[in-house]
Amino acid sequence: MNTLPRERITAALEAAVTDGRAALVPFLTAGYPDKNAFVATLKHIAEAGDVIEVGVPFSDPMADGVTIQRSSHAAIQAGVSLHWIIDELQAAGHVGAPIVLMSYLNPLLAYGFKQLARDALDAGVCGFIVPDLPWEESAELRAALDAEGLALVQLVTPATPAERLRALCAGSQGFVYAVTVTGITGGDTALPDGLAEYLDTVNSLTDLPVCAGFGVRHPDQVRRIGRHVAGVIVGSALVERLEAGDDPRPFLQSLTAAA
Repeated sequence: MNTLPRERITAALEAAVTDGRAALVPFLTAGYPDKNAFVATLKHIAEAGDVIEVGVPFSDPMADGVTIQRSSHAAIQAGVSLHWIIDELQAAGHVGAPIVLMSYLNPLLAYGFKQLARDALDAGVCGFIVPDLPWEESAELRAALDAEGLALVQLVTPATPAERLRALCAGSQGFVYAVTVTGITGGDTALPDGLAEYLDTVNSLTDLPVCAGFGVRHPDQVRRIGRHVAGVIVGSALVERLEAGDDPRPFLQSLTAAA
């Protein structure tokens, strides 16, 4: 029996836990900082990451801080689009880790949900994160992704009301994305009080792996978060290293070692 793409996400995260560590989910903005090096960068990151979150550049990334905003705007100026990303992934073949595309809703609407799902499947994409798509308005996209076995990952936050938290955990696929702070990505503040209790609550509401992110920069944060969830997501700190021209692997390996 063939494994559905969304099941590959779950399996990769669970395999890390079986190995006795938290999984690492690196985020990069597609085509940044060098459009021509996108696939090579993706494969380098896959050497250290268990699942890769690829950001689709968008003109108004409301959930993202200045680092990812900057990378998104530069990628758009360089000509990166959702169609370009899909084409690059189709040409690349398997990169070494399951890929989840993080996109705001407008690019997905412009592409067309059914065509997007078919093309994403052909490109090796396993799922999507859509931060500005409310659960109540997601039925059409979910149906298109379901038809191809792709995940629609749901995000929860420390401010999510209890009833809604249960619904989002029940409805998520691949994993549940637990935002660690109330705010945008890229902060360099201490992790909030009550984080462990919040993450334990999310875990109690789903059989899927839970991955936590926003503001993760240091090995000690990965160590602390990894005690309570299956995976840790790192975004802005990685994008900054790519922006500086650094090889991403040593940084990611230091985080994996802490997990």
